[in-house]
Amino acid sequence: MFLRNNQRSYNELRDLQLSINQFGYADYSVIFELGNTKVQCAISLINKVPLFLRDQKTGWLTAEYSMLPTATLNRIPREIIQQKRNHRSIEISRLIGRSLRSITNLKNIPDKTIHIDCDVLQADAGTRVAAISGACFALKLAQDKWLKNNIIKDKILTDDLSAISIAIVKDQILLDPDYKEDSAASADFNFILTSSGKIVEIQGTSETQPMTWENFDKLKLLALSGTKQITSFFKDKYNNYKNNNLNQNYSNNLSQNKSQLNNINL
Repeated sequence: MFLRNNQRSYNELRDLQLSINQFGYADYSVIFELGNTKVQCAISLINKVPLFLRDQKTGWLTAEYSMLPTATLNRIPREIIQQKRNHRSIEISRLIGRSLRSITNLKNIPDKTIHIDCDVLQADAGTRVAAISGACFALKLAQDKWLKNNIIKDKILTDDLSAISIAIVKDQILLDPDYKEDSAASADFNFILTSSGKIVEIQGTSETQPMTWENFDKLKLLALSGTKQITSFFKDKYNNYKNNNLNQNYSNNLSQNKSQLNNINL
């Protein structure tokens, strides 16, 4: 049996970590960590749509994905220096955009465009699935902010979304492979699923030999388990974050009321 790093079992995710709004200029941003893979996802909303959507009374959502030069062991040059975009970055950018558009009601943001910027700070496999999961959570927080500030009138998200990678290494099916495992994989798949278990997209290939439908069914079940774990993680973080904000607002209101009473007594 293939021995995993940190003695993980075949169906165990790497450690999940989340930081919220570490940078203040985006409408919302998060840093999502999937083991040693770390991705910053930032959300912006602008009052403009692409030319092909003008006067259509709808909005748009687009994404950009890139890796910082020192995200990998060997430094990679910035795309702007090469004066062309990396084909991999373009493909992943499109994947993130169409995945999130599948759960976004763009009719509720007429003449506006949501920009999602995903920057890989550190890569240890699974960067695209981490970007999708983190971006969805950041967009959910941004939606709350836009509703609160009357920037949008109605919710735009119709579901939650999470994504996970699965690999077959030495005939062992592994959930959430790291770079070492991914490099040794004979098959590698990415599953993008809604919280209700519906399929948004599945990417994959069997590189050394064809894979049976029986094995694919095992991958599917493992993907459902993995995405449920990620969805549960984000749900807990969302509820804790909202509750902390409510408590903070309540505390601020009490302080303001106390200050007003003191002023009256004076």
